[in-house]
Amino acid sequence: MADPFRVAFIGVDHPHGSGWRDSLELLQDEIAVVALAPGFANSLTSLEERYASLPRFDSVAELIQWGKFDGAVVCLPNDQCPQAALELAKAGKAILVEKPGAGSASDWACVAREIQERKTPFQSGFMWRYDLAALRLQSMISEQRFGKLISVDMHWVTSDVNRRGPGHYLFDPQVSGRGFFNWLACHWIDLLPFVTGRKVEEVTARVGNFGETSTAVEDGGTAIFHLEGGAQAVFHGGYWLPRWAGESGWSLFGSSRWVHWRPMAPLTGGVLDIHGPQQQFQATEEMFILPKDLVSGYGGSKTLGLLRDWIAQARGGPPCRNTPQSVLDTLTLLDAIYQSSSEKKTVPIS
Repeated sequence: MADPFRVAFIGVDHPHGSGWRDSLELLQDEIAVVALAPGFANSLTSLEERYASLPRFDSVAELIQWGKFDGAVVCLPNDQCPQAALELAKAGKAILVEKPGAGSASDWACVAREIQERKTPFQSGFMWRYDLAALRLQSMISEQRFGKLISVDMHWVTSDVNRRGPGHYLFDPQVSGRGFFNWLACHWIDLLPFVTGRKVEEVTARVGNFGETSTAVEDGGTAIFHLEGGAQAVFHGGYWLPRWAGESGWSLFGSSRWVHWRPMAPLTGGVLDIHGPQQQFQATEEMFILPKDLVSGYGGSKTLGLLRDWIAQARGGPPCRNTPQSVLDTLTLLDAIYQSSSEKKTVPIS
C-alpha cells in the first residue's frame, strides 16, 4: 500500500476550510495533513484539535522552504490564492485550489501557464463535475437523448448578505473582487460547458444589488449564455433568502425530451424528472432518484472523488476533471458577465 499523500493546508479559517479538512480526514488512509499555513491573519478559530500540534508557517514561502509535503490545499481569498498557487507550482508541489481561484481571468492566466508548462498536478474545488446526476445529464446530451438541445435554465438562490454580515470579506471588492457570481454562481457556470459539451460563444447579463442590504459587490442577477450549436442557457440567482437555506436546480429542454434536475431534493442524492416523447401511446415519464449521499465533509462523496483524482494525478495518473485551463475558462465567463452588465451589451467569448 502506498504511503499517505502528504498535504499542507493553507487558509485554516476559510468559510469552507473545516469542511475540506473533514473530507481529508475521511481519507486518512490515503491522505495525511502534515502542516498548516493559517492565512487570514494567522486566525485559527476553526482549527480542529487533532491538527493543533502540526507545524505552522506564516507564509507559503516558509512552508515551501520546509518542504516536507507532496501537495497543498489552498483555501485563500481571491486576492491571495493566485500568488500562493504560483509559488507552489514553481516548487513542484501538487495544487488544489478552492474555487474560483482568483478574482478575474487576468489574475489566473499566469498561474495557469506556469502549472501547464511544469505539468504540475492540479485540481480545483468545482466539485459538481463529480456529481452523479450531473454526469448522467452529460451522458444524455452526448448520446443525443435530448435530440436537439434547445435551452438550459439554471438557478441558485441562497442566504442573504445579512447571514454573514456585509462586513465579511466575501463582500469586500478589494479582497474578493466580486460577489455572488464569483463565489456561488460559478459552480453552475463552470458546470455548464462540462455537462453540455458546448462552448459559450456570447454572454448577456445584468448583475447588481437587489436585496435589502447594500454591498460593494453584487448580490445576484441574471446571465444568458449563447452556446455553440444554437442552444441558450440562462442562470438566475442571488443572496436573497432570509435564513440559512438554499434552492438550486436545472431544467434542460430538447426537441426529444426535457429533464428537471433537483440536486438538493430532500432525502436523496438528487432527482432527475425525465419527460419524453409519447411512442405508441406510451409517454416517457420517469423520476430517477439517486440515493442519499451519506458521506460527510464538504461536498460529500463528490469531494472524495475530487480528492482521489488529485492524488492519482500526482502519482502519475491522468489530469483531473478540473484543470488550470477549465478554471481560466470559468473566470473568463465570469469576466464577461460583469462586463456585459457594466457596459449593457452582449460580450463575445473569444
